[in-house]
Amino acid sequence: MTYIVNDSCIKCKYTDCVEVCPVDCFYEGENMLVIKADECIDCGVCEPECPAEAIRPDTDPAAQPWIAINNEYAEKWPNLRRKKDAPADADAWKGVEGKFDKYFSPKPGTGNP
Repeated sequence: MTYIVNDSCIKCKYTDCVEVCPVDCFYEGENMLVIKADECIDCGVCEPECPAEAIRPDTDPAAQPWIAINNEYAEKWPNLRRKKDAPADADAWKGVEGKFDKYFSPKPGTGNP
């Protein structure tokens, strides 16, 4: 088992999860984060830290489409090892449905310098 990030993260991009991750398995896109499965140690400390409830175990049936997306973009985006400020309008995007088709960006974030 590992964890994935789903589309609830899009445009929210809270990084509270990054702050508690003991293995730095989060990768940053322009408007969301993903988890690299082969780096995740399945500790689960990130899941309750996400204000958008975007982190789910990969054993959750609703997580299945997100496994491939997390794996693909974890290879393309920079690693994020430290917490960053969330976008100013993050709270307004929390709970919005169907964000992937409308708002997902394949562009990388900046990571941590």
